[in-house]
Amino acid sequence: MGLVLAAAAAGLVLGDTWLWVAAEWVPPAYAEFSTRDAFDTPATVALLVAALVKAALLWLILRTPAPGPLDHRAKALRRLLYLAVAYALVLWYPIGLLPDAVDAAFQLALWASIDVLYLLVIRWRSRMLRAVAGAVFAVELAGLADGLLDEFDLPELGSIDVLRPVLMLGGVAATIITVVGQRRDGRWSRGTQIAGWSSVGVYVLVIPLNVLLGEISSGSLVMSVVTDAMVLVGTVWIAATARELPTGDHPADPRPVRRVIRVAVAAVAVLPVVALIHPERTPHLTYTGWSPGCYVRPSFGDLKPSERDEAFLCRARSTDGGVPPMFPDDLSDQEILAYGRTLCRTKDREEQEAILARAGSARPGWGADPWDLVYVCPEIVGAVHPELLRSSAETEAANAAYIAEKNAECRDPWPRTKGVVQATARYFLFADGDHGYLVHDPEDESADGAMEQAIDELYDDSSLIGVAGSAVLVGHVEDVIDLCLTVKAFRTAPPQRTAGWDQVTEVPVVSRSGLLTVPEMGEGEVGAGAPMPNLAVTGKGRYRLRVYVRVGDAGEEHLVVVFPGASRKRLKLKR
Repeated sequence: MGLVLAAAAAGLVLGDTWLWVAAEWVPPAYAEFSTRDAFDTPATVALLVAALVKAALLWLILRTPAPGPLDHRAKALRRLLYLAVAYALVLWYPIGLLPDAVDAAFQLALWASIDVLYLLVIRWRSRMLRAVAGAVFAVELAGLADGLLDEFDLPELGSIDVLRPVLMLGGVAATIITVVGQRRDGRWSRGTQIAGWSSVGVYVLVIPLNVLLGEISSGSLVMSVVTDAMVLVGTVWIAATARELPTGDHPADPRPVRRVIRVAVAAVAVLPVVALIHPERTPHLTYTGWSPGCYVRPSFGDLKPSERDEAFLCRARSTDGGVPPMFPDDLSDQEILAYGRTLCRTKDREEQEAILARAGSARPGWGADPWDLVYVCPEIVGAVHPELLRSSAETEAANAAYIAEKNAECRDPWPRTKGVVQATARYFLFADGDHGYLVHDPEDESADGAMEQAIDELYDDSSLIGVAGSAVLVGHVEDVIDLCLTVKAFRTAPPQRTAGWDQVTEVPVVSRSGLLTVPEMGEGEVGAGAPMPNLAVTGKGRYRLRVYVRVGDAGEEHLVVVFPGASRKRLKLKR
C-alpha cells in the first residue's frame, strides 16, 4: 500500500505518464495514448484519489489466508480464486500479448472450474438454491463461450442484440447467487459479503453507463479512472472468498478491517457521483439533430408526455437540408427548453426574433413555427392550431375525410353517357399554383423529357393544353388550388356536346404500354382524390383526348374524354 502511494507521489514529480502508471497499474507503454495531452486538474485529482482507494483495496486483497483445514475441493477452489486475482492484477498483461483466442479460452476454463467448485464447496443448504446457482453459472459460462466462438470466427450462440444483455445480466446474477450462498454457508464474514454486494453495485453502474449509453468508453478521462478503481472491488471480493475458505467458525473481523471496508465502499459510491456532476452552465446535450431518435419525427399525438421535450430538442438542433439549427450548440437542453416555452408566449414575429437573437441563434429572422413549439406548449399552440395535436392516425383519418368531402362535391357532367371506364373526383393542385394535371402513360420510359415540351406548348396555346407524345398537360383557367375532374373512356368517339362549356379542345395522345391515366394524390402531393382508371381501353396505340372546361358556381370543372383515333390534328371545338 505504501509503495502504491509513494509511486503516485513520485508521479506528480516525474510527469503525467508515471502518475498514470502509478494510479492505473499499467506499463508505461500503455500510458502513451492517455497522456498525449497534459492532464487537467480534475484528471490529476481523480488519479490521486484513485491511487489512494486502490492502495486500500490492494491491502485488503493481499491479506494472508485464514488458517484452518481445507479438503481437496476447497484447496483447488482457493488456488483458482487466487489465480483469478492474479489475472486481474498482473497476468492480464502477459496473456494480453498472446492472441485474443488464448485469453478467451483461459477465462472460460478458469471460471468453468471455479463455478463447478462453487457448487461443490459452498454449503447451499437448499437443493433448489443449488439448482438455481447451476443455471445462473451456466448462463455466465455461455457468455464466455460465446466470446471464444467469436474469436475463432465460428457461429455464435445467437443474435448479439438479444444475447448480449442476457449474458451480461447472467454475470451479475452469478455474483448475486454466490453472495447469497456465502451468507447461507456461514463461513464468510460480513465484510466479504459487503464486498460481494458492492461488486454487484459496480456492475449496476458500469453496465448502463458503458454498454447501453457508451459514457465510459467515449466519455472523459476522469470517468475511465473512476471506473477502473470501482472494478477492483470485485477482485477484493474474490480474494476475500479465497481467504475465508477454511471450515469451522470464522473469527469476527477486526475493527480496523471493517473501517477500511466502509471507507472503500463509500469511495466507490461517492466517486462516480462526483465525476458525473457538472457545473450549472455546462451544456447537457442529450439529443442533437443527429441522434438516432431524431431521424423519425412522430406527430404530437403519437408521443407520451415524457417524450415531447426530446422531440422539440431534435427540431431545435436539426440541420436538415443544410440549414443552421434554431439554437447554437453551446446551449444546454434546459436552456433550449426554457427558450422554447418563452417563444410560445410571444405576441408577434418580431418578439420571437428578439428572443432567438438573445439566445445566439444563427437564424433569428426565421422565428419559430407552431408545429415545432407544440411539443413544449401544447396548451398554447393547440388553442390556435388544434390540428397539430393530432396523432398520425387522426391526421390520416382527417385528411381522408376532407378528401372524401371534396370528392362528394364534384358531379359527373355527363351522367347519362356511360363510358367503358370512368371516374369523378377532386383534383388537388399546389396551394401556390400549378401548371395543371397530366393525362399520360406512366410506363413510357421515353417520356422523361416530354414534360418541358408540354409546359412550353401549354402556354403557347390559348386552350391551355400541352401535348408531347404520351403526355398531355391540361392547365386550369382560374387561379385555383383544386378543381372537379371527370374522366371517361369510350371505344368510339362520343358526341361532341359543347353546349354549356367554355372551352372544348381535342388533341392526339399515344399509349406505348397500354396505359393512360391521371396521377392519384399521394401523401402531401398533388393529384386526384380518388383512383383514376386506365383510359386506354383498347390497349397500345393512338387515341384522341377531348377536354371540356367551364367555370361556374361549383368552381372550375373539367371533363376528359378518351377514345381511339389515329388523327394527329389539334381541334378547337369551342373557344
